[in-house]
Amino acid sequence: MNPAIGLDDQVNQITFTFSDLVAGYVTGYDPDTDTVGLRTSDGRPFAARLTATTVAEMLRNLGEAYVDAGAQLRGLLQPGRFIHVYGVFYPNEDNGTGFEAKHVVLFGKEADEYRFESPDWWQRQVRAIADFYLLAEFGGAGAGTGYDYRGYRTDLSMLGTKTQTIRQETDTISRLIYGLSTAYLLNGGQAYLDAAVAGAEYLIEHFCAVDRSQRIAYWYHAIDVLPDGGERKILASEFGDDYNAIPCYEQIYAVAGLTQVYRITGEPKLREIIDLTINLFQKYFRDPDRGGYYSHIDPVTFDPRSPALDTDGHTNADRKNWNSVGDHIPAYLINLFLATGEQRYADMLEDCCDTVVGHFPDYDASPFVQEKFFGDWSKDQSYGQQQNRAIVGHNLKIAWNLMRMNSLRPKDSYVALATRIADLMPSVGADPQRGGWYDMVERVTGSGEHFHRLVWHDRKAWWQQEQGILAYLILDGLLHRPEYAKQAREGAAFYNAWMLDTGAGGVYFNVLANGIPFELGGERSKGSHSMAMYHSAELGFLAAVYGNLLRREEPLDLWFQPQPGAFGAILRVAPDLLPPGRTQILQVWINGHEHHDFDPDALTVTLPHADQPQTVRVRMTPAGLAFSADLTSTDGGRADISLDGTLSLNTLPILHARLDEARQAGCTAITLDAADLIHLDSAVVRDFALTRQHSDFTIAVINATGQVAAQLRDSELIQELATTGGPR
Repeated sequence: MNPAIGLDDQVNQITFTFSDLVAGYVTGYDPDTDTVGLRTSDGRPFAARLTATTVAEMLRNLGEAYVDAGAQLRGLLQPGRFIHVYGVFYPNEDNGTGFEAKHVVLFGKEADEYRFESPDWWQRQVRAIADFYLLAEFGGAGAGTGYDYRGYRTDLSMLGTKTQTIRQETDTISRLIYGLSTAYLLNGGQAYLDAAVAGAEYLIEHFCAVDRSQRIAYWYHAIDVLPDGGERKILASEFGDDYNAIPCYEQIYAVAGLTQVYRITGEPKLREIIDLTINLFQKYFRDPDRGGYYSHIDPVTFDPRSPALDTDGHTNADRKNWNSVGDHIPAYLINLFLATGEQRYADMLEDCCDTVVGHFPDYDASPFVQEKFFGDWSKDQSYGQQQNRAIVGHNLKIAWNLMRMNSLRPKDSYVALATRIADLMPSVGADPQRGGWYDMVERVTGSGEHFHRLVWHDRKAWWQQEQGILAYLILDGLLHRPEYAKQAREGAAFYNAWMLDTGAGGVYFNVLANGIPFELGGERSKGSHSMAMYHSAELGFLAAVYGNLLRREEPLDLWFQPQPGAFGAILRVAPDLLPPGRTQILQVWINGHEHHDFDPDALTVTLPHADQPQTVRVRMTPAGLAFSADLTSTDGGRADISLDGTLSLNTLPILHARLDEARQAGCTAITLDAADLIHLDSAVVRDFALTRQHSDFTIAVINATGQVAAQLRDSELIQELATTGGPR
């Protein structure tokens, strides 16, 4: 015993019950003891006893009803199935720690099914989040007077109600604009784009200052909407460590929403303001001698080394950080390059990535990158709240964005750092017991410590879950390593099981390690200085892109609405920075009519002349998702044709060639085996009916699944096909 503090070898024994979450893979089920065996992500065994009051549910998306799985639970506990079990631990029972399951989350009906990997999961989720914010801020889609941002408020309660604050912050409006325009990009829906365009116009009119003499634009931190209808502009930040300065990241996120709207519409005014803001970065934030971007500038002189930045306890003079260097990449630069193809933006992207690779790794001292620096790139480990601490999500964000950039300008250094981060983070930043990613941790462990200490508590922020999911999705999609696929799936499982507010709508800011929402202070909000719709929409969009186009070989539809004369009549529709040749355009519709003037490999659509905005729908597909039709048998007047890949109007001639061969062989009954057919276009179904109408043979479609089966069921022409075996 240590008599000074009364410690002995019995201290901190767990002799009390407590509840917690276990995420793991089923190893077996014993009906005699009603116990399910689990193995966690890092291989530790657990046993959970089921009880008469154990409830089970199937994972549900936003907008979906609760689906009870309790009656079927025991029959669904096949080995290898991934489940989440929330229950109560009873220490020192059964020669160990008893654990009784109270709530089980299943991720699909089949043992290897994950509902969040269905082709339209993320699209529906983004749409539901957009609907939540339209309702919270404007009363719904097209409600009342439309999208009047004078009534917008930064702060929203957990239920989506506005608080009494009169503050409108630039970045949260921009993040909402980004989210709404992304909802349109992914789903169509005019209300989303109308609300985003109205927000972009409001943001420029009320929050943006243009200095024509300097050819720059800069953004106010916020405005206060006064009771008499007037407004008071807030130039310098009033938030935390950034107080009374202009932080680079606020200027970055001010143009995130504008850039996403520009990507869809090509509105010249948006492009002008974006470029003027980039001029601000290059002229006042950029360090031309030592590289990178300063984290703050003086609000009066725009001097990043001004002594005024080091007053009132703040230390923002001559500083650089992750946000001032790395946030350019995902917030606006990649989207701006995708929209324009201009190499000056690619050059800026490459410079940011090279700066990260050159200065941020610090692996002799810590498994985490260094995030805060002085102007000369020496470490700043006493800054504000960060000190010598790591934000887990920033490490993951670096890995994600380096892999994106590697598709544009490949470098071994990008892949090396991205994979090093990806290989390190699960053991130091992830929660192998419950799933998900932690927030801020100490960069180094103390004497005798095995875990990097959590700075605040064991909370998990929604945006850091996003970084982990996207990092491992793209790593798996490009490098095809099983561990990356596993981390992507486990991260997405935690996010979809616990971060979605399936009751009130939207996404929680923080949950605790066990998935329970954290509801204290500003973190109980759905709208705040830090939260609007940016990260949840970005996750949904890119999870759909990576999942469908890189991992599952599923088509993906994107929506644009270019203004007359936009983009020089060449619409660039690449969904993200993906390796050349990995994806292509399959079909295009303009104002609902099929359009054939596009380059499938360059991912460009040539727009027809118009004096009104044009609604462009583009169907993307993995480039390897070709089509084949094999005539496998012509016995007894019956022909069997096996279909594989994507059957569209472009690939239909291949099928007609096989039909002609079957007819020339004297076949009068032709069976199309769709077991390996991944996608079927609606126009092809109509072609089936027309072909049957003018032919002397029957067509039967068998073994259809997924989208193919749905297309056959939804077609009113199905009676024209002698479908046998039925789409299942």
